[in-house]
Amino acid sequence: MAEADTATPASSRPGTLAPAAARPGGRRTPQPLRWRLVELLSSYLPLLLMGVLAMGTWWLVKNTPLSDDPRIAAPLRHVPDYEMRHFALQRFTPQGQLRAQIEGDVLRHYPDTDTVEIDNVRLRAVGPDGRVLHATARQAIANGDATEVQLVGQAEIIRDGIDGGPPIDFRSEFLHAFIDTESIRSHLPVTVTQGGTELRADSMEYSHLDRVIKFGGRMRAVFSPRESK
Repeated sequence: MAEADTATPASSRPGTLAPAAARPGGRRTPQPLRWRLVELLSSYLPLLLMGVLAMGTWWLVKNTPLSDDPRIAAPLRHVPDYEMRHFALQRFTPQGQLRAQIEGDVLRHYPDTDTVEIDNVRLRAVGPDGRVLHATARQAIANGDATEVQLVGQAEIIRDGIDGGPPIDFRSEFLHAFIDTESIRSHLPVTVTQGGTELRADSMEYSHLDRVIKFGGRMRAVFSPRESK
């Protein structure tokens, strides 16, 4: 008796997977909601990290305590910021008239005190009345606008006399001249000479406007005899 061959369906064969049945119309099966949230977060994760970093930086800057102490500027050192050699400086009035002229070998300007030091100074000042003052010294210290000049070392000031009289000569190791007030001071021994008269004292104050000389300490005077007519 002949045996009939029987075909076994592929789905019933052991170890064989049957293809998934396609949905009508060829549509794909939609992904679960969890996977869609994961994809969304992964797309916006760099932007979220940048936002968090910016917020953290803003919070840190806002909450960082600031020092209440103001910053103290470093004090200026007493060193010259510029020098001039063999110079001549002139100061004029608002009307254009020469008020003072200062010459010297070396000038050094100090910004911390706004003063100048001059070696071998030579000063010429003209008063409102036209009388002239000449001054020399080994060194001078003047303020920024040259209204005060301190003469140090063999200081000498010669100014025109009053009412046609002989000039007045001041000599000392220190003389302090005030140009605007036309006064001269010295706390060191000073010699004042006018004509044949010589006065020596431990200190002195002279005011040209008041035409008064005040001497301090010990004083010695030498008067020359008047010539007989």
